[in-house]
Amino acid sequence: MNFFHRQVQLWGEDTQHLLQTKKIAIIGSGGLGSSLAFALGASGIGEIHMVDFDEVSLHNIHRQIAFKVGDEGKNKAVLNAQLIEERCPYVKAIAHECNFEEFCKKNIKVDLIIDATDNLPTRAEINAYAKSKNLPWVYGSVEAFHGQVCFIEESSFTDAFKIIQKTPAGIAAPIVMHIASLQANLALRYLAGLNVKKDILYYLFFNEEGELITQKFGLPKQ
Repeated sequence: MNFFHRQVQLWGEDTQHLLQTKKIAIIGSGGLGSSLAFALGASGIGEIHMVDFDEVSLHNIHRQIAFKVGDEGKNKAVLNAQLIEERCPYVKAIAHECNFEEFCKKNIKVDLIIDATDNLPTRAEINAYAKSKNLPWVYGSVEAFHGQVCFIEESSFTDAFKIIQKTPAGIAAPIVMHIASLQANLALRYLAGLNVKKDILYYLFFNEEGELITQKFGLPKQ
């Protein structure tokens, strides 16, 4: 409990022990995924599955905080899992060097799925899988200086979004960490048994004057 002292001050030993029984899957181990690994990897969640088929490229490193120059060519999920266990020996981190479809075939039971992907079709696959398993999931996306986040339980991602292939625009590194932080807070509150507002899409952006604006929208229930 010394390792988690400040969290125990927040919610007590019973809740910290509860977290140790929880299992999550983070789909994608790049920008959002590596920030999520930092944010949740030392929280005391019992088991974290990192899923990604991709390898580190030089252009990833500025916004994918788990990686450094010299990591090029290494699998992203493997590096994140190693990082989690190095920072917190009380969390079991498992790397899956595969895409989401292949991960689903493993039929691993988790309490929550967190989206850290970068494309709409894979998020549609996450939505379908989560509905088939009666699982909640946390959606997050980033582009330029804006981002979106939502804890999805009763709503359906494919009812709210048009599923298309789209090449994202440039991305500022801080917004990646900001959206991942919001995802991590939603996930941690849910796993700790605290209140979470569900099926509300939060959209954050900087306007032309540089003011941070937050809007929220209710998603349609399935």
